[in-house]
Amino acid sequence: MKAWVSHRPGGPETLVWQELPDPVPADGEVLVKIAAVGVNYPDGLLIRDLYQVRPERPFVPGSEFCGVVEQVGRDVSGLREGDLVIGRCGWGAMADRIAVAEQRCVRVPADTPRTQAAAFMFAYATAYHALCDAAQLQAKQTVLVLGAAGGVGSAAVEVAHALGARVVAAVSSPSKLAFAMARGASGGLVYEQQVEGREAQQALARRIKEAVGGDGCDVVFDPVGGGYTEPALRSLRRGGRHLVVGFTAGIPSVPLNLTLLKSRHIVGVDWRSFVQEDPKLNDRNVHSLLAMWREGLLQPEVTETFALADAPEAIARLDARGALGKIVVVA
Repeated sequence: MKAWVSHRPGGPETLVWQELPDPVPADGEVLVKIAAVGVNYPDGLLIRDLYQVRPERPFVPGSEFCGVVEQVGRDVSGLREGDLVIGRCGWGAMADRIAVAEQRCVRVPADTPRTQAAAFMFAYATAYHALCDAAQLQAKQTVLVLGAAGGVGSAAVEVAHALGARVVAAVSSPSKLAFAMARGASGGLVYEQQVEGREAQQALARRIKEAVGGDGCDVVFDPVGGGYTEPALRSLRRGGRHLVVGFTAGIPSVPLNLTLLKSRHIVGVDWRSFVQEDPKLNDRNVHSLLAMWREGLLQPEVTETFALADAPEAIARLDARGALGKIVVVA
């Protein structure tokens, strides 16, 4: 089979398109013919050795996929050949085929659009875990979503809206704000491409408070970090929860007196660890999300597709932070 392989740390240009032996499913595994691969921000970190886990090289990037089961290993009881599945793998999906543990896959209806399905699990499951498990979001509460037009951010907008919350979107361009509003945000603001220095952060804090209104928001969903985190944290009302989801703008530093003054909470969200520690709850979350999709409450928005042979371009496109919604590689 053909696959993209990382032999050394670096950007997408370091990946090598090469022939590999077809994988063979071990006990408890299924062999999946890849139809589409969702591209996620950690994919670019992983190949640069900047992610919290570092697979042994050589490895194939690609963290989530949609495909058809071609073969099942021994002790596989819930899936069979011909099933259409979505799956999470951490790495390994940017290839013609992948052998993966059965419990990492979820069967979906045969008529499910492959590209949308490949873009579903990582973003929506992260958003749902963050908002429901970590933040205990309630209907009619207010959620501020940073990076609200990106893959995880736009999923958070949709999930929060579907749960009955009021969503305020914070983004870096008017077109991104329009995109977030179409996903369910009721208001928002456009922030600067760079927020550096005290004055810039204070100005952004004022604009966020104005956009949020009232005495502040209940939850901040923050996959951005950098200079945007402190202004967003300041917008929380008493007892509010700031969800730390990622750092596309860098790892922030914040004065902890901001948490003490209004009993605000900073909550780390690591979906990867959550899946390992509580797979049954994650399965329930994913099935709840699939039900919400079937009911029309969620609609995965794939705005760009790339052929598998052009997968490095897809990773580079996401690295540039200009993408709306999800980017998918189609096999």
